[in-house]
Amino acid sequence: MTVERPYDPRPRRRAVRVAWIVGVLAALVAAAVVVVPLLRPGPRPAFQLPVTCGETWRLSTYPGHDDYDVDLFPTTGEAWGRPVLASAAGTVTVAGINGSLGGRTPQDPDGPRGRGGGYWVKIDHGGKWETQYLHLLEPPSVRAGQRVARGDQLGRVGSTGNSGAPHLHYEQRRGWEKVETHFDGVASRITSDDREYTVRLTSANCPPNRP
Repeated sequence: MTVERPYDPRPRRRAVRVAWIVGVLAALVAAAVVVVPLLRPGPRPAFQLPVTCGETWRLSTYPGHDDYDVDLFPTTGEAWGRPVLASAAGTVTVAGINGSLGGRTPQDPDGPRGRGGGYWVKIDHGGKWETQYLHLLEPPSVRAGQRVARGDQLGRVGSTGNSGAPHLHYEQRRGWEKVETHFDGVASRITSDDREYTVRLTSANCPPNRP
C-alpha cells in the first residue's frame, strides 16, 4: 500500500526567497554600474588663470585662509576693476551675493568690511568639477544658468565681503572637496595654509587665435 506524504511547502518557499534575493542583488549591481560612474569625478578640465592673457599675477595664501584657497593679486598696476575670466567652459550655477557686501570701494578702500565672499560666481564645468570667484567689485556680468566659454568675463576684481584689499579669491573643487588649483596643466603649489607664501604665474587664458 502506498502512503502519501503530506505536502511540504518549505522547499518552494526557500526557492522563492533565494530567487528574490538574487533578483535584488542583480538590481543593486545594475544600479551601481549606472550610478557609480555618475558620482565619480571626471578628468580635470584644462583650467587657466582667471585673468587676462599674458598678465603675471601673485598667488598667495596665509594661516587660517583654508587649504587650497588662492588669493590673486596683479604684480603690476592697480587691482581694482581688473577683468575676472572663466577658467574653463561651463555653466554658471551661482551669480550673486555671498554673505554681505560691506563698503570697500575704489573711492573708499578702507570702508567697512562685509561678510563672506561678497559678489561671487560659481561655475559647473561638468564631471563634478567646479570653480568659484569671490570678492568681485560689482554684480557679476553673468547670470545663473548661462553657458560660458573659457576666457569669458564674469566680473571685475573688487573687495566686497570679508576682504582686506582688492583681490580675487579663487577655488577649484572636485566633487564636494577643494583641491589644489592647476593652471595650464601644472599644479599651482598653493596647498596648505600653515604659513604665508606666494607664487607668480603668467596667464595663458588667451583667445583661441592667440598663443
